[in-house]
Amino acid sequence: MPRPSKRKAASSADVDLSVSPAPKKSRTKQIDKVGHLFDTYANKSIDLIDPAGIESLCSDLGVDHTDIKILMLAWKMKSEKQGYFSKDEWRRGLKCLGVDTLPKLKKAVLGLDKEVMKSGYFEDFYNFAFQYCLTEDMQRSVDIETICELLNIVLGPQFPTQVNLLVEYLQIQSDYRAVNLDQWSSFYRFFKEVNFSDLGSYDSMLAWPVILDSFVEWLKERENKS
Repeated sequence: MPRPSKRKAASSADVDLSVSPAPKKSRTKQIDKVGHLFDTYANKSIDLIDPAGIESLCSDLGVDHTDIKILMLAWKMKSEKQGYFSKDEWRRGLKCLGVDTLPKLKKAVLGLDKEVMKSGYFEDFYNFAFQYCLTEDMQRSVDIETICELLNIVLGPQFPTQVNLLVEYLQIQSDYRAVNLDQWSSFYRFFKEVNFSDLGSYDSMLAWPVILDSFVEWLKERENKS
């Protein structure tokens, strides 16, 4: 049997070296899977996942479209327009979650609330929730009805009693028709720092918005009547 030539041996070595880019192909395939999943829910005429697509996604994920987990998913994507996910936002969110299939996404979404609370990112998410409700250009405040819904969704699980009282006050007061970001941010700090069983600890001289001064006065009057 003839011996292999040196030229053939060198050719064999070249073939062996050519397999090195395989990991890059694998990464490309993963990106395509994310894109294909986006296309499953996207409105192809606008190349966005619109409200109908999000509702379909929620159904497949087994969560209601009003569930805080969907708001957290929008936060992961850094979504800019309420009710819509762009392809770039979708890729960013799924990359952040480390998922590329619907079953993986479902598992990640179902654990989002625990992750956000434990990771120390809740305050960032809390402020995002407000900004996500700014649906018009140059809008700086959110109407009271929406704020009450948002309080129940975002802070209700942590501070049920406090949220119920604040929502009750916001619904009956007539001084404010909308809430800005500074007021919204102060609600969370207020719930963390002020003991509702001892309102004497509330110092109106500190940097609290006037809306909270009025809320505390309302709470005190309510307590005296009872």
